[in-house]
Amino acid sequence: MGLISDPAREAEDCGAPVVWFDDQPTAHDASHPLLEVKTDLGKLRQPDPHAGRMLDRVQGAERFRQQVGGQIPILGWVEGPMAEAADLRGMDRIMLDLMDDPDFCRDLFEFVVEMELNFARAQIEAGVDIMGIGDAAASLIGPDLYHQHVYPFEKKLVDGIHAMGCPVRMHICGNMDHLLADIATLQVEMIDIDYLTDLQLARRTLGAEVAILGNFEPVRYVLNGTPEEVYQQCAACHQVVGAKYVVGPGCEVPPGSPAENVRAITAYARST
Repeated sequence: MGLISDPAREAEDCGAPVVWFDDQPTAHDASHPLLEVKTDLGKLRQPDPHAGRMLDRVQGAERFRQQVGGQIPILGWVEGPMAEAADLRGMDRIMLDLMDDPDFCRDLFEFVVEMELNFARAQIEAGVDIMGIGDAAASLIGPDLYHQHVYPFEKKLVDGIHAMGCPVRMHICGNMDHLLADIATLQVEMIDIDYLTDLQLARRTLGAEVAILGNFEPVRYVLNGTPEEVYQQCAACHQVVGAKYVVGPGCEVPPGSPAENVRAITAYARST
């Protein structure tokens, strides 16, 4: 059971304007980021995960625990340092900041990690069994910038969640071939591999103990393919990953995907 939707909860509870859509999750307002002026970071206060829209996810964990606790694993979710920094500062700005003002990035990442650890703790106490971390924006930077500026804060977040007794699932969209060596040392229990990432390289680099989800192309196969093609793609990924394979496509299932294609993923999972 997943509590993964709506990555804008934390940003909105910090005071960021968000945009609502009819057919996709809420997003931060990219044209009016909360930290358009960098000095505003000093005015931010840590939001309470038991108030605002973060509370909705905590209450969801409580409800799931009441209904399926001990029977079905409950997945919580927090944003990673790069992803949340982009929500608060804006993608273009945070990319430039990494080059022009790394001290500001460090301070912002510190704020984010503290906030996400507070949010993770609230979800774990409410009944979450595994904590997901979404840090999609991390794949957009090179390995040196990632290693120096982002990786240390992802590691701090992962270690903090582990200290709470909770395993971690990491999700970074896009091509992360260039980041795999560092990601392997995060020591997470599960990693989502997008279809743009080399699955064979991921398995070799991450090691046999990490569970891998993915990584066939969701638009090509789940949205536009056939159930037979989806089933075959699951089998092909399983063959590459081997043990500790988690059935699923590379990144999210697109809206409007035929139900029979989604059921083919379930059918493969039940067949193995």
